[in-house]
Amino acid sequence: MLKLVIGNKNYSSWSMRPWLALRANNIPFEEIFIPLYTDVKADKDRILSFSRAGKVPSLIDGDITVWDSLAIIEYLAEKYPETRLWPEDRAARAHARSVSAEMHSGFMPLRNECGMNLHRPIKAVPLSDDARANVARIQEIWADCHARYGKQGPFLFGAFSGADAMFAPVVHRFRTYAIPVKPEAQAYVDAMASLPAFQEWTRDGLAETLVIERFETV
Repeated sequence: MLKLVIGNKNYSSWSMRPWLALRANNIPFEEIFIPLYTDVKADKDRILSFSRAGKVPSLIDGDITVWDSLAIIEYLAEKYPETRLWPEDRAARAHARSVSAEMHSGFMPLRNECGMNLHRPIKAVPLSDDARANVARIQEIWADCHARYGKQGPFLFGAFSGADAMFAPVVHRFRTYAIPVKPEAQAYVDAMASLPAFQEWTRDGLAETLVIERFETV
């Protein structure tokens, strides 16, 4: 059986992405949880035992280890083609991979100013111009994908895909930091929030013991 090494569901947006890809597609896997932010050497050593990069997530499939969220999704798409983690249409697939890669490598101001934190009280924070530009670009992506592929289903490319797994943590960030969502992007936010796997991750994250109290209020 596959093994997925993840960090705290409350904090680890990168762990959420492949976890959601697996769970939403009913792919069996063993979840291996290693807490983050503990300053416990044993926890850091456990992460290193799975990946010398020293980060989560990692996917273990026998003697194969994949230690990057997007790379894990690509691996799952190849191993389980029936899940259609990428759209079948070549143009749509290229579009899905492009927006996923943009999410994977970009939007650093928003990441830095609005960290993943399910326990945080819902309230807005002042955003820099760069973070506001990130918010606008993300909603542009959601609205554009919905306009192109919305007739095929409620997600970015109709059916749930790897692109949705990559953008899922942003849905949480928008909620936690009370970021307004334009009407043309709201349908997508609602679809993600209604996804059973998304709801399961959220419940699990809210049930976790808090690690660093100051994270919950800032």
